This record gives sequence, structure tokens and C-alpha cells, in this order.
Amino acid sequence: MDLNPALLTGLYEHSPWIVAQALARGPFRSLAAFKRACVEVLEAAGREAQLQLIRAHPELVGKAGVDSSALTRESRGEQSSAGLASCSPEEFARLQLLNRDYNARFGWPFILAVRGPRGLGLTRTQIIDTFARRLLAHPDTEFLECQRQIHRIAELRLMDALGERIAEGEQCWDWAEQLARHSDDAGQLTVTYCTPAHQACARQLQAWMREVGFDEVRIDAVGNVVGRYHGTGTRCLMTGSHYDTVRKAGRYDGRLGILAPLAAVRRLAGRRLPVGLELVAFAEEEGQRFPATFLASSALTGSFQPAWLEQRDAAGVTMREAMQAAGMPGTMEAIAALRRDPANYLGFVELHIEQGPALDAAQQPLGVVTSINGSHRYLGEFVGQACHAGTTPMAMRQDALLGLAELALFTETQARALGAVGTVGICEVPSGSINVVPGCCRFSLDLRAPDDATRDALRDAVLQEAQAVAGRRGLRCELQATVAADAAPSHPDWQARWEAAVRQLGLPVYRLNSGAGHDAMKLHQILPQAMLFVRGGHAGISHNPLETITAHDAQLAVDAFAKLWEGLA
Repeated sequence: MDLNPALLTGLYEHSPWIVAQALARGPFRSLAAFKRACVEVLEAAGREAQLQLIRAHPELVGKAGVDSSALTRESRGEQSSAGLASCSPEEFARLQLLNRDYNARFGWPFILAVRGPRGLGLTRTQIIDTFARRLLAHPDTEFLECQRQIHRIAELRLMDALGERIAEGEQCWDWAEQLARHSDDAGQLTVTYCTPAHQACARQLQAWMREVGFDEVRIDAVGNVVGRYHGTGTRCLMTGSHYDTVRKAGRYDGRLGILAPLAAVRRLAGRRLPVGLELVAFAEEEGQRFPATFLASSALTGSFQPAWLEQRDAAGVTMREAMQAAGMPGTMEAIAALRRDPANYLGFVELHIEQGPALDAAQQPLGVVTSINGSHRYLGEFVGQACHAGTTPMAMRQDALLGLAELALFTETQARALGAVGTVGICEVPSGSINVVPGCCRFSLDLRAPDDATRDALRDAVLQEAQAVAGRRGLRCELQATVAADAAPSHPDWQARWEAAVRQLGLPVYRLNSGAGHDAMKLHQILPQAMLFVRGGHAGISHNPLETITAHDAQLAVDAFAKLWEGLA
């Protein structure tokens, strides 16, 4: 595509050189390709040029409230649209104080795309809260975040300059907002299995599937919302993700993988493709109400365990009773009937937010998943001798906490060396006291790797070291295995299809593995599978109300899914 330089002035504050150098790399296949070129130009420019660009930006309300001539036309409009010109005296004073403290800490002005992830604008409260949160960041982290915000500002300015339409991405964003109105808890998003909020989400998804044109829509015996869009042939692609959430969740985990295919079907407006689509909004993946996880996708693979029906939630309600209260049979006969015949499907693909920082750090909107990590989890305990902290010499202690500290550092070193990850997420000293050497330390171990051989190598090394640490320090170490999940490498053909779709959008292929578990791990048992990740903002934070994506990235997700699906012809 050809871009008129005259329409691109002002994308980057007082820094036309970025656009000029990016244009020199053209022509471009898409706007996404041009935006990527701008990112690469700034990355190559070096820290001093990056710092000058950051310092070219005005403060929020600080300079704007005192001297509007310091603003470019674009910045003036953005700050005005966010209501910053209409701050109350209290808000103005708060922003002035934040500006002062931020400049003192970092040496450059605070930068935020005040039009936000949807493009409609953040509220003044959201702006002030973001300002206060980022004031606590590490300078290196904040330096990169400012650059990401600058590119987001440029993206929105480019949309205005060229009249770009991202209606499907905006629709996905709006759908996610509407779905988030249903929650188990007021004031935060929590949707757990078979609660009234969970059932309301299912009904809403069912209504949207019908609205966009699915031929068959139903809620099955475990609460999955299943839509079928018929193709001209007999072959079918399965896709989907989960609509339940963790407690105090974000809006896009799982749900984006339902909403983007919804938008892709709506785009067809009844047009038929050679390959049909089965979209499954999985009812449960997070394991929040009952100990079982992936119970919804397990039903499709034939691995739902009968004992799960007797599991009880915190209120003593069994899963069977919860299912029946939600209008489902709650019987193994009905659940077993959901098992899919692999012969009826080409494969399974899942679209999901990354839930991690890699894409955001690389400023890549999409990433192709190479494998979903396998894992080993343990609950453990080091037991030594509690004794007086003042009278016991260091060489004569049996300190259980230091035993864990040594093991945790070993786990970090070993995981780095193997290209895996290892985490001590729980560390407890029962009845600990400030003046007592810890005699007991309880802990958890979470060991993950992209393939089973690496996962097992990390496990073997950590377990061996745990006993070695115990021997050196005069401790007893006990470990109980709680989870063992195999890795799910992407099928090469389906990974290649995602890569082709990304390239067709004009973007480079960025490959990464998934450290989190997904429904695709279960479908991997019966179908070839591959995943596409979508960048999350705020360093990719997830399982958190700060979880966010932009409407632009949602649009790219819809486009990539549509290209993969249509490419199956």
C-alpha cells in the first residue's frame, strides 16, 4: 500500500524523522506493517534518540493547564478529549504533584495514550490511577512503557489521519465489556462454574452466536456453548476458549478466543466456506469453584472423570448438584455423549491473550505458539530445629527457611539453564517468630518446560538438590507431587497456518511457547492443535483487573483467524 507522507505529519511528537525513516522501508503490505516499521526505526535509533522523543511530549495537565502553546495540535486535542482541560481543583493539584514526583524520579514526562485501548478515551480517574501506579515502576521498565505508549498514540493518530476502520476489533472489545457485567461478585469480575453469573454469560454467548449467523447453537451437558457454522463441504474446524474466570479477573482471558471467531462469522454475512466451523465456549478451565480443571474440554476428549461429579465447593455443594441446579443432567451418560469423533474435524485452533510480557516487550501484536508447557507441581516441607535466634551460632543451626532459599535459587539457576521456568509460589513458616530460627518451612514448587524431556530433567535436578540441601543442612525434606501435565507442542502444519496468516497481515512471525495451560492442551489429546497469542497491555498482566488489549490488536486477531479459516480451502 502507498502512504501519503502529507497525511502522516504529527504522528510522533516533534519527531518527523521516525515516519520519514519508516516510509523509506516501504512499500508496505498493510498499515500494521508500516506501524511495525516505525517501531523498528525507534528501536534502532538508540537510547538518546528515544529519550529525546519522550522528552518532546508534554506533561498531562501540567504544561497543558498552564501554557497550551506548549502542545502540538494533536496533543491538545487528545488531552482535551480526555477532559484534562476540565479538571477539578483537586484533580489538577493531584496531577501537578504526580508530574513533579514523576519527573524527579525518572527525568522525563509521564506519557499515556489518554484515548485508551478502545480509542474513546480514559476517564480522569483512570488516568490518575495509571499515573500513580506507574510512578512506582523501575526506571528501565518505565522507559520502555513510555515508548509503547508513544506508539499507541501514533497508532490512534494514524487511524484518524487515514480514516482506518477497525469495527470488528471494536466489537470484540465491546462484547468483552458487556460480558463482564455478569459477575459472582459486585465490583470485580469473577465467574465460576454454574453460578447465576456463569449461566448469564452462557445465555449471552448463545444469543450472540445466533445473532451473527451460526446455524446451530446449544448449551451442552457441561455448560459449553457450542455453535456450528456449516461449510459447503463435510470438513470442520474446531476453535474456542473458556468463558469462566479466576477471582478478580480481567476481561479477555479465554473470552477473546470466543469473541474473535464470533466476529469472523459475522463478517461472512452468510457466505459459506468449504470448511465449516465449530466454536466452543468452554464452560470451565480455571478450576475455581471445584478442584477439577479443564472439565469442559475434558468432556469433548472423553477424559471427564466420574469422581469429579462428587467434588464439593466451599459451600458443600457437589458438582452434580451445581450442574442440575443450572439445568444440566449431571450424569456421566450425558457427559460421555459429548465426546468428539476426531474423524469429523481437521484440527483445533485457539486464540488467546498471551498472559505474559513477551509480546508487549517486543511490541509485537501477535505471537505464534510453538508449544504449551508441560508441568510438575509439588507441595513440600523442610523440617529442621526451631531454636533461639540470638543464642544459636550460625554454624549450628538447622534453618528450614534457608534450606528452601537455597533450593529456590538452585531452581532459578537450573530453569534458566534449561530454558524452562521454576517457581516457589508458596513459602510459609508455621508459627514463625522474629526471634526464632525457623524449624519448619512449607512451600510449593511449579516446574514447567515446553517439552516433557526438559520438564523431567528440571524435575529430576530439583528433587535431587532438595535432598542434597537437606543433607548439608541437617534437615528433613518431604515432597508430594500434586500435578503432572504433559507438554502440548503445536502441530507443525497448524503452526504453519497461523504463521502464514500473520505474514498475510504484513507482520513478522514472532514465536513463543505458552507457560500457561489452555483448553488446547486437552484437545491436543485427540486433534492436531496450534495457538495464536494476542498482546496484552500493562506488560501482559493477566488474572488481574488491569488485564487489557487494544481494539487494534483485537482486529488483527479477527483478521488472522479469518485468514487461517479461509485458507483451509
